[in-house]
Amino acid sequence: MIFGIIVAAGKSERMGADVDKAFLSLGTRPVLMYSLQAFEKCPLIDGVILVVRKDRLDAARGMIQMFGFSKVRKVVAGGASRQLSVMLGLAELKDDVKIVAVHDGARPCVTPALIEETILSAKRQGTGVAAVKVTDTIKEVDRGSLVVRTVDRSKLWAVQTPQTFRVDWLNKAYAHAKKMKLTVTDEASAVEASGEPVHLVPAPGTNIKITTPADLALASMILKV
Repeated sequence: MIFGIIVAAGKSERMGADVDKAFLSLGTRPVLMYSLQAFEKCPLIDGVILVVRKDRLDAARGMIQMFGFSKVRKVVAGGASRQLSVMLGLAELKDDVKIVAVHDGARPCVTPALIEETILSAKRQGTGVAAVKVTDTIKEVDRGSLVVRTVDRSKLWAVQTPQTFRVDWLNKAYAHAKKMKLTVTDEASAVEASGEPVHLVPAPGTNIKITTPADLALASMILKV
């Protein structure tokens, strides 16, 4: 069995105090709906666990019913951090789930094809993490705006989601992070810290994350909504 965990339990600082990006309108529908739709259409996905803020549980369940997302097996409340929210989602997986694709609900332009590519990578190599090569020149800065050095961009990738793993590897990674009291910002970092190799899957430049109002406008253009 292959499941997705869609995480939409955070708050946005750039959008304004207490703004829930996942439930902002994108076209005529909530941002979160587009990620759910992509996972629904991906033939390799057997089920989905949706993690949202506690105060959004009823709204999320209503959305699932309204749009007929049959693959969503459970909606659960997230924690104070992404790390905890993903762990709460993992706890809902049954023993027969062997591969899990974790996705940020604020990335509405994800496609079924990209989800599938990360799953195929995880089947072959244990991991498959969506990422794009860095094309801008990157400067390391110290003391405000003082440039320390220019970083070699040829070796740099910007990691996105979906981040897909063997379930046993991801569970081991989070158990290790908890034991070592590590705070990780994504699943790949936890798996790296546990000693397992992380393989990247090239993602299209359209797989953007909603962080500012301008991103909503761009996503609307990409999705043509």
